[in-house]
Amino acid sequence: MPGGPRATARLSGRMPRPASRQQVRTAATCGKLLAAAEKIFARDGFEAARLADIAALAGYTRGAFYAHFKSKEDIFFALLEEWIGRRIADVNAVLESHVDPAARLRALRKHYAQTATDRRLALLSLEFKLFAIRHPKAHARLRARQRPLRESVGNILRRMAKNAGANLAISGVAAATAFGSLSNALLLEHLVDHASLSDADVRHLLGVFFDAVLETKPSA
Repeated sequence: MPGGPRATARLSGRMPRPASRQQVRTAATCGKLLAAAEKIFARDGFEAARLADIAALAGYTRGAFYAHFKSKEDIFFALLEEWIGRRIADVNAVLESHVDPAARLRALRKHYAQTATDRRLALLSLEFKLFAIRHPKAHARLRARQRPLRESVGNILRRMAKNAGANLAISGVAAATAFGSLSNALLLEHLVDHASLSDADVRHLLGVFFDAVLETKPSA
């Protein structure tokens, strides 16, 4: 919406209240804890990571951690939403840089093939999914978080394919799920033995898969 929430507030005669000092402090503390959790999870893995280490790295006590997050799962999901937000922002930036539908589709293909290389996220995602499968509550929570995102991405893919004269070979949700799953699987194999599957191989295979799912051909 042009002008954003501030413009809406002005039109309604109300201006948003500035954040209080407590809200600013809370946001800063959460930010430090999230940054520390990201490093500890990457270093130790999800199950081995300790809340005490996360709190200490951020410069706080365990009590400060529990004042902002209920559990290790809770901060992981907060990190997951942060990562998802970054990815969505990146995709939106790519799409907004092109007007022609076919050019948008090509740009999205290139973006997917080149940026689906976040090894840290791939490993943490795989580890947490294995954890969630063994823990019903975490499993249900993960499904609930993933579904809206995949539906949103699927709708974008279906709409873009239609506008560009391509055809989505499977459902939008299945396409969104498959894109993430393949990139994570290829990155995992690359980490196991990069000599058998190079970065260039990963990018090429992701591009080929993108073309197959959208039943289109890459530009020459």
